[in-house]
Amino acid sequence: MQAVMNGIGSVLGAVMEVCHGICQNYGWAIILFTLASKVILLPLSIWVHLNGLKMVRLMPEINWLHVNHYGDKDAIAEGQADLYKREKYNPLAGIVPVIVQLILLLGLVDVIRGLIDRGTGAEMVFAGINLGWVPAERGGISLLVPVAAALSALIMCVTQNRSQALQAEQSRLNQIGMLVISVGLSLYLGFFVPAGIGLYWIASNLLSVVQMYLLNWAIPPEKHVDYPELERSRQALAEIENLDGGKKSLFSRDPNAKRERADYRRFFSVRNRHVVFYSEKSGFWKYYQDIIEELLKGSNLRIHYVTNDPEDQIFERAKSEPRIIPYYIGPKKIITLMMKMDADIVVMTTPDLETFHIKRSYVRKNIEYIYAPHDPMSVHMSFREGALDHFDTVLCVGPQQVREIRKTEEVYGLPAKTLVPCGYALLDDLIREQEKREAGPEDGLIRILIAPSWNEDNILDSCIDGLLEQLLRADRIITVRPHPEYVKRYGPRMEALMNRWADRTGPGLCFETDFSSHRSMDEADVLISDWSGIAYEYSYSTGRPTLFINTKVKAPNPNWEKIGITPLEISLRDRIGRSLNKDQLDRVNGIMDEMAGEKELWRDRIAKVREENIFNPGEAGKTAADYIIGRLTGRRNPEKTD
Repeated sequence: MQAVMNGIGSVLGAVMEVCHGICQNYGWAIILFTLASKVILLPLSIWVHLNGLKMVRLMPEINWLHVNHYGDKDAIAEGQADLYKREKYNPLAGIVPVIVQLILLLGLVDVIRGLIDRGTGAEMVFAGINLGWVPAERGGISLLVPVAAALSALIMCVTQNRSQALQAEQSRLNQIGMLVISVGLSLYLGFFVPAGIGLYWIASNLLSVVQMYLLNWAIPPEKHVDYPELERSRQALAEIENLDGGKKSLFSRDPNAKRERADYRRFFSVRNRHVVFYSEKSGFWKYYQDIIEELLKGSNLRIHYVTNDPEDQIFERAKSEPRIIPYYIGPKKIITLMMKMDADIVVMTTPDLETFHIKRSYVRKNIEYIYAPHDPMSVHMSFREGALDHFDTVLCVGPQQVREIRKTEEVYGLPAKTLVPCGYALLDDLIREQEKREAGPEDGLIRILIAPSWNEDNILDSCIDGLLEQLLRADRIITVRPHPEYVKRYGPRMEALMNRWADRTGPGLCFETDFSSHRSMDEADVLISDWSGIAYEYSYSTGRPTLFINTKVKAPNPNWEKIGITPLEISLRDRIGRSLNKDQLDRVNGIMDEMAGEKELWRDRIAKVREENIFNPGEAGKTAADYIIGRLTGRRNPEKTD
């Protein structure tokens, strides 16, 4: 090894002498030597640059691998290896320049030491610093060398983090880590090696910056990388990474981790699971309650209920019903559990089966996946494209959903699903509660509830101040009830809104952020919303009208118009209430008074709309339970409802 290094040192020494012959000063000779090395190694730099672009070009596919196989490390590793092989990408290419740089550095150390031994005198002085000095030993002006070396490394790293295609796509932690290591190494190197080596290091760092810009100009990354697709894939992966609230502190511990592991093992220890319900959070119990209660009454089934919420009310309910078996499985672990699912039927309110993070079972292919609706609206605009494509069965709220799903199957050439004319169990519950409830307070006041969605351009973000200015009046009580997701995602915005209206808050205006009660909805004479499904639950259950503010349409599926059916969110706005554009808020008071004064008219009108659009009023839970029991007992074959 020593002989090899001596040989390299001899070659580099000869090159240095040629450079010195041109410059007659070893400082300039070192800079010229550095430039020459960059030119000679340019083919290697181009190869590394292209290899890095390959990696960035592959990143969208790699991100989608992680999205589509989240939790399945073997599938991700196998898919990534196939991508590398297809593109002939070498993950170790980035190490080559480091090795070459190290060889040059060690060889140059021998060259500088040789110059010192020969006593080249004034020719070793550059900018007042003898290049043979070791700054840590000599001090003085030579201490500028390590400072300049660290500064050059800082410039190089900052530039790479911003402009080098591969490095720019690394995590912030990775970028900061590389910067700290490079600056620290340069500072150390500058202190403890001859100043000539420090000069080489400074020149190499700065020339690397110039070379990077030249390579980006000659081989533009944007011509090799689909950056819009990269961003889409990154956002999709981020959604999954944030399923449990995002990244935790390095030293934080999940207090529910032990419980989750125990429930995961307990779930898979059970054999012959017939029906499994999956819930994202405690509030989703209301969509299942009637179905499960009817299943318990009409069969001897045990209900396996998997929830992402450790505080789900199902755990308390299960204490009084031994045939409900609850499990806590977090939002990330649920991905693996679903991949390994073994049951006859899985019921879920979560759309995007197979097209997002929740997959159909890899273990058992004949599971019947049933989608249970969590609102009475259309399914082709308010869901992502393909959201219901991989379900076997859909419990349909009304005839419109049947038409939309059948038309979607026709347009996209999909196999026909089983469509059960079911109804909406939550609405049945809300109506029963309304019938039991005593009449509201007779104080002559008009109660108005503002309950918008949380999506882009919602009422709270676009026109709430103007709306409140119009509405606040002595004969009204205004309640602003934000969507829970809005409070969760945009807490500072909500706090700023409440602070703006703090001096007006009181008997006539309140902000409701406790979502445990529906009293404000039950007592409201009129609801004001935008595109939230709560409007239809409110109007259908109370018989009272909704004023819709026409904010930006909530349309997760941008291709909904391909289906050729107007969504209920649009067609029913002026049948169960009225709608206004944001620039028509000066009309809101007249509409409020009109709506509050025509209660009987609206009740009859809304009842007719509900009758047209909801199957099996009062029987949705029983209808769904009868279907499930029939499928499990073999007494009923799947129906292809038209």
